[in-house]
Amino acid sequence: MGAVLPLLALRAFVETGRHGSLTAAAKAMGVTPGAVSLQLKQLQDRLGVSLFDRTRHGVVLSAAGARVHPQLLQAFDQISSSLQVLESSRARTTLRISAAPSFAAQWLAPRLAGFSAAHPSIDVRLDASPRLMDLRADGVDVAIRHGLGAYPGLQSEQLLAPVLLPVASPALLATVAPAVTPQDCLRLPLLQDSERSDWRLWFQALGLAADDQLERGPAFDDDLLLVRAAVAGQGVALVRDIHAADELADGRLQVVVQAPWPQAFAYYAVTREDMPAERVEGVTAFMDWMRGELRTAGTGPAPAC
Repeated sequence: MGAVLPLLALRAFVETGRHGSLTAAAKAMGVTPGAVSLQLKQLQDRLGVSLFDRTRHGVVLSAAGARVHPQLLQAFDQISSSLQVLESSRARTTLRISAAPSFAAQWLAPRLAGFSAAHPSIDVRLDASPRLMDLRADGVDVAIRHGLGAYPGLQSEQLLAPVLLPVASPALLATVAPAVTPQDCLRLPLLQDSERSDWRLWFQALGLAADDQLERGPAFDDDLLLVRAAVAGQGVALVRDIHAADELADGRLQVVVQAPWPQAFAYYAVTREDMPAERVEGVTAFMDWMRGELRTAGTGPAPAC
């Protein structure tokens, strides 16, 4: 093999093996799937071995690929970590925060100016994406996740546990008799979460019988979309109270029946256990600021997990 290492091709191999998909590897590298495929072909031609086997669900490492992938993955992760160290040596600190679009839009983004004013030497990059970020590989300092708080190898601190409220537009509610019980919600079209589970779980939490009616209606993968559909009069939605606060305050939505359910799930701030020393000060400042904002809003924080 020549002295010049095919680094681009090797990274295409590492990312494809990491994600099991040419498309995901291309996204990680910022190129097209065709470019990744070409790099893999050139690498396999040069080595004279097949590195992947194709399946119905994507690509998997071949026997030869599996033998070398862990070492190459570690090498590229070390390169990434080294670059992060160099970037962090700049005078200003940039914190990368990952959060779901609904939480970012409704709670975090409107408050970030306060953090910037209190910490002018720290820049914040907010990634509002439903994708579950890998804190190490993606260079994320703090991830806001909605779940149970158990994330192996990571530290998590509970921020707030919003409740579910059944909400609908006043115009839609005017078409039926006032709701008295949760079952009265079934007189209206239901708007669903992406897994079609919230209505069923809400009924169960209230000790009520759940049936197939609770899974009918259009589904949305984000609370903000549910809120917008409810404002448009398309049906009644179960949404977290913090995501419908503005619409409830200005009358665009109304609570259909007063039977909120505190969810077992909560929002957690997740950080690395092995956080690089140069990131600690900025992350500590951000976490302290969030705790203060939650106390001011009267929503927490809850004790650390």
